[in-house]
Amino acid sequence: MDSPLSISSKLPKSGTSIFSVMSALANEQNALNLSQGFPSFDCNTHLKELVNKYIQDKKNQYAPMPGILALREAIAQKTEELYSAKYNPETEINVTAGATQAIYTAISALINEGDEVIVFEPAYDCYVPAIELNGGKAVYAQLKFPNYKVDWEEVKKLVKRQTKMIIINTPNNPTGSIFTAADMAKLEKIVKNTDIIILSDEVYEHIIFDKFEHQSVARYPKLAERSVIVSSFGKTFHTTGWKIGYVVAPEKLMIEFRKVHQFLVFSVNTPIQYAYADFLQLKEEYLGLGKFYQEKRDYFLQQIKGSRFEPLPCSGTYFQLLKYNKISEEKDTEIAKIFTIENKIASIPVSVFYHKPTDNNVLRFCFAKDKETLEKAGAILKKI
Repeated sequence: MDSPLSISSKLPKSGTSIFSVMSALANEQNALNLSQGFPSFDCNTHLKELVNKYIQDKKNQYAPMPGILALREAIAQKTEELYSAKYNPETEINVTAGATQAIYTAISALINEGDEVIVFEPAYDCYVPAIELNGGKAVYAQLKFPNYKVDWEEVKKLVKRQTKMIIINTPNNPTGSIFTAADMAKLEKIVKNTDIIILSDEVYEHIIFDKFEHQSVARYPKLAERSVIVSSFGKTFHTTGWKIGYVVAPEKLMIEFRKVHQFLVFSVNTPIQYAYADFLQLKEEYLGLGKFYQEKRDYFLQQIKGSRFEPLPCSGTYFQLLKYNKISEEKDTEIAKIFTIENKIASIPVSVFYHKPTDNNVLRFCFAKDKETLEKAGAILKKI
């Protein structure tokens, strides 16, 4: 249907996300889809049974706006045990409809017209639209290729009077790089004696490899006191379609977060919250996640051995970057389509995670798949 209305777009540069584009192309071409980041395997049977139990127990009406207390208490316990950080479940923890909603809500609550937000690129694609929709300005710092490390001297130069927030993402999507304790010390030094807020996207906190420890800002009291931390049950428990996450933050920041949250979604799926509250008591389900995904990463790398792709370091997440410059000098956005159409394997071009074209001939592949899928992927990639 045509409309006579004249619309002034608030996001004129935004179109359909690359994830939707590549998944649609993969479906159309009947290609193996290693583009979008979700597991090909099911979640824990007991977790599903718990959800069904609470549906049958008639826990089907609105949950309290911040989330059910039992779940917030379980989150507080987990956070203290992992990071020695105490958060009050009543006033400093909020359950959300996924991490993307949590990030949007935090930015909406805390960023005003003209505020500047430092964003590290390549950056997950939901940060900048949220900043722009709220009248803020994204200021970009590039992670240094090929290890995707932060140049803190560069960051220091970007900090100005207008800087209101720094967004960090560790482990990082799309690169699989992680922040170290030294990174956290440098960040702490930069924000000292400022009013800068840290928005810390830690949705892959449990998916970390090679005996590294996740450096949550919660570990660092001087950072924690100015930070909103975002986490995801979907990433942790293989339930991305349930869209439930949470934030922890000092009360002063949480008050502002909840002002927006109540009008954006108000509350989140009730029976699933009760199920997660019980399931969090099974600590091995998240403590063993790094080992589980490291085995998948290593198996995927084993399958592509002998190919002309060059794996880049991956210390966390369930994404492996592969450099293809020995195969082609074609732009990554084009080669991703070519591989999907001609070779029947879909990936994500990494250049789309930058605000200006930055093409290092790198593609992102999701290895949160069963062995058979990873074997098929390896066989395809070795033939390219």
